Amino acid sequence: MKLFGLEKPVIGMIHLTALPGTPKYKGTVEEIIAKALNEADEYKKLGIPVLMIENMHDVPYVNRVSGPEITAVMSIILYEIKKQTGLPTGIQILAGANIQALAAAKAAGADFIRAEGFVFAHVADEGIFSSDAGEILRYRKSIEADNVLVFTDIKKKHSSHAITADTDIAETARAAEFFLSDGVIVTGSSTGSQPSVDEMRAVKSAVNIPVLAGSGITPANLNEFYPYCDAFIVGSYFKVGGKWVNPLDPERISKFLDVKAGLM
Repeated sequence: MKLFGLEKPVIGMIHLTALPGTPKYKGTVEEIIAKALNEADEYKKLGIPVLMIENMHDVPYVNRVSGPEITAVMSIILYEIKKQTGLPTGIQILAGANIQALAAAKAAGADFIRAEGFVFAHVADEGIFSSDAGEILRYRKSIEADNVLVFTDIKKKHSSHAITADTDIAETARAAEFFLSDGVIVTGSSTGSQPSVDEMRAVKSAVNIPVLAGSGITPANLNEFYPYCDAFIVGSYFKVGGKWVNPLDPERISKFLDVKAGLM
């Protein structure tokens, strides 16, 4: 099952420097934009075919809220990356600011968003998230953004799922598909931790929409997940020392793509 006309694409994460109004913000917006564009160029030169931006440095995150300053800056960055690279691009605005992400993607001419809390409820670092599938997809229709795909986390990382413990991940995936998700994302328990191979297999068997691995994929485990994934979102592994806060490591990126090429 191809995404963006590509066979099992790798989606390279660009973790934006802390944005205006957040506790760690410093410097200038121009510097934030320049850094993001440099990373986008480096990813493209190394062969990464799809890019995604995220405001991960904006800790602590706010539940379902993104200030207009965050949405505005991220829209500009996304537009510039799309214009400069010509690659498929996406966005996630933390935490769970899915409506704002859709608005940014529409304004930037981008291709997808990553949405938290699409179906069922869970408790995250930021508090309780309720399902917003109906709200997101009605908003997408209202702004004529049907071309923007909505990829949705299920049983997402950094969250407690005790409320829905009697609903397994395959059933959650089926619910997301029924609620018109364009693809489901399976993660480990935290950033950089790998998903369960058994859960990935179960999800792939349960739905007829794309299944994406959303954390913890490396050259060492890529072969285990390869049969069950339609795309791989990779951030931490591509950074120096495998830490998401560090700069990109070209050797790590090349190694990952070499291993993937050997599996095709």
